[in-house]
Amino acid sequence: MSTTSKSGNEKRSVAASLGVLLLALTMILPFLWMLSTSLMGELEVYQFPPRFLPSTFRWSNFTEALTLQPFGRFFLNTAIVAAASVAGQLLFCSMAAYAFARLRFRGRDALFRAYLATMMIPAMVTLIPAFLLIVRFGWMNTYWALFTPMISSVWGIFLLRQFFQTIPKDLEDAARIDGASEVAIFWRIILPLSRPALATLGIFAFMGSWKDFLWPLIVTNRTDMRTVEVGIANFSSMYQTDWPHQMAAAVVVMLPIVLVFFFAQRYFVRGITTTGMKG
Repeated sequence: MSTTSKSGNEKRSVAASLGVLLLALTMILPFLWMLSTSLMGELEVYQFPPRFLPSTFRWSNFTEALTLQPFGRFFLNTAIVAAASVAGQLLFCSMAAYAFARLRFRGRDALFRAYLATMMIPAMVTLIPAFLLIVRFGWMNTYWALFTPMISSVWGIFLLRQFFQTIPKDLEDAARIDGASEVAIFWRIILPLSRPALATLGIFAFMGSWKDFLWPLIVTNRTDMRTVEVGIANFSSMYQTDWPHQMAAAVVVMLPIVLVFFFAQRYFVRGITTTGMKG
């Protein structure tokens, strides 16, 4: 390869790296602004021109934000809802996905297409019917109301079905010859081989339930049943918003999502890259 060609490739590589860096900065800038605001005084937030760095770092905003609202209870409620949502989706979505991917029954493909079609229905359309069901069951201000709509998802079924189809069927045939039932094949062969896809679904289920705001706001009206996202919104009123404490609470609430993604990113990337590839 000539020197000119090498020089051109290096320039393109540097330009691509700079472009990715600029794109990353645009993505991370709102988070940096949130962190900076969380360390400012209440009046300093409204200065013009705005300051990116606070004149004095007010670390006390974090402890004050967590005590002005009962965030201990909010975190407990959100953790319970998130755990139930993750467990429910991993169980129910995996069973439905196994049926659509491996079992043969009449109308299987038509039923699966009907499931996929429901993904085009906006969530707002089902909000009122779901709320009326919760009221009819008497579940207002209960954990059942918070996590029941989240224990299954069409997207999760689709994700796992695509991954299950990449697993060689020879493993199942060998297990059937040895006398294994469908339940044994599902629990002892399919699920252990699907850890990347299950981890991916678990991450999305956790993130979706942890940062959900509208549904907990609708089905709870007691402070002791609120979740963290609703607790953050409590710093805003009709006439004023306590920006430093609200941003401080938002930073703390964001940490569990960052930690979960950081520790599970290996399985997450593997699950995304292998889903849909035929074995």
